[in-house]
Amino acid sequence: MSCKCSDNLVRPEGSWVAVVTPFTDDDRIDIDGLARLVDFHVENETDGLLFLGSTGESTSLTFEEKKEIVAAMAPACKGRIPAFFGVTCPTTKATVELAQFAESKGADGVMMVVPPYIAPPQDAIYDYLATVAKSISIGVALYNNPSRVVVNIDPETVIKLSELPNVVADKEAMGNISQIAEVTSGTQGKVNVLCCDFPKYSLVLPTLAFGGTGTANVAGNIIPREMAAMSRPWKSWEDVERTKTLYEKYTPIMKACYSVTNPVAVKAAMDYLGLPAGPPRLPLKPMRGEKLEQLHKLLDEFKLREKYGL
Repeated sequence: MSCKCSDNLVRPEGSWVAVVTPFTDDDRIDIDGLARLVDFHVENETDGLLFLGSTGESTSLTFEEKKEIVAAMAPACKGRIPAFFGVTCPTTKATVELAQFAESKGADGVMMVVPPYIAPPQDAIYDYLATVAKSISIGVALYNNPSRVVVNIDPETVIKLSELPNVVADKEAMGNISQIAEVTSGTQGKVNVLCCDFPKYSLVLPTLAFGGTGTANVAGNIIPREMAAMSRPWKSWEDVERTKTLYEKYTPIMKACYSVTNPVAVKAAMDYLGLPAGPPRLPLKPMRGEKLEQLHKLLDEFKLREKYGL
């Protein structure tokens, strides 16, 4: 099985926001709310959207719910803003099925993390990711998040995967800057390297310094314009200064977004600002008490309602 890839693959660059999955009060997916979020990001300079990732509570969604989101959002984004969809399932067969479904609905690409809990070795990780990539012709973004799935996608594995023509990006969400250096130098521009915005890892400046192309972030759900400006690839010293200044200013917002298990805090922030989010899906519980009060105070200090007309 080999990939018949288009020459016009979408290659993520800049600020790609990991979108929440909004739920209604009766625990259904709020498709209208998702459409409003797409409009919000189109209007506010976000470079691309990532659906069905960790922030989208993908592991709490059924296979049919994932298909429902893909079927609605791929056409809603087409021609307006690039969109990749998380397709990781517990088995290779199911992941291939969802990836091919995403392609059939017009998705610009898919994103894959290692299936959680099973902790496969590196050769099995390669086979899993390569098999899915070869089954489709749209772009594939790797997503390395060992804190969620137990195992790291080692640089050697990413470099080997970069030889596949439709593997276009690698999102790194781990606390090891040397891995960023190894991946960027070892893939030699074949994949665009993005990082998460988790302040404890502090990967944004090092990633861009090593030639990375942007961020796949959570904070962009509430500060999209600021994350777009912060995430531009560096081409001049002015770019460096801009990212550094914005990173320092908005670190409190990024910290707040990760103050409890993602996406609990960012959903609470969006709800306070009037953006569609709804509660997290059980067993995660909504943010309450002192932490919620502190979050509201912080959002007021940054005047985000006024800035975004919410």
